[in-house]
Amino acid sequence: MIVERIWTGNAYRNFNYLIACPETGEALAIDPLDHEKTLATARVKGWQITQVLNTHEHHDHTGGNAAVIAATGAKLIAHHKAGGRIAGVDRGVKAGDVIKVGKTVELECLDTPGHTMCHICLRSHTDQPALFSGDTLFNAGAGNVHNGGDVNALYATFVEQLARLPDNTQVYPGHDYIENNLKFTLAREPDNAAAKALLPSVTDHDPAKSVITTLKDEKEFNTFLRLSSPSVIAKLRESFPDLPDEPDARTVFAKLRELRNQW
Repeated sequence: MIVERIWTGNAYRNFNYLIACPETGEALAIDPLDHEKTLATARVKGWQITQVLNTHEHHDHTGGNAAVIAATGAKLIAHHKAGGRIAGVDRGVKAGDVIKVGKTVELECLDTPGHTMCHICLRSHTDQPALFSGDTLFNAGAGNVHNGGDVNALYATFVEQLARLPDNTQVYPGHDYIENNLKFTLAREPDNAAAKALLPSVTDHDPAKSVITTLKDEKEFNTFLRLSSPSVIAKLRESFPDLPDEPDARTVFAKLRELRNQW
């Protein structure tokens, strides 16, 4: 499996992705908002885009569909309940469905509600697993729930699905927010050594060359995966004095998301 991460350079800080089969040159485009860069990259690599996948229905993830499909004839894949929100879906997928790319690539669909209720992530069936996490899991952060989402669903997705994936899973999110997210981590957990160590290398960095983290890394500096940290809870109590002595993880997650909304 070949992964090509495409930095759009737009105001939303989107990443687009091409996943290619090295044997056949067939490729899947994930959320190809910047259709020009996506098509140009495939052309330079000698790949044929045969499928497009949207992780969810927001325009900054679907806006390039029409141009890519017009140029390639690719089939469009999305969450099986997203047909009314995304035009021209050819295949609706559910949890456990597998998307095949060429002869060698298999990507398993995870139903990951929270940012929206029709969000999917992709997990690769490879020796070095990869997670294409859309707007659910970011480097050092979590998606918002402003536009059709639900914070309790997002919490369940994190705890019951993402946190249980293998620690060596590489994380490929839909946006570059790592610098701001690490600053949020240090505001919530000032003694987080991993965040302190990483922040200088991503401050004013070139997102096209941004670090690729693993879930093991994320569990060290992503506050939304550190819900039982005494430091996180103690700092949270400064903003929410009525927090119980031993708050449950769901409450910690929701309060962190509330604070991140204003960050």
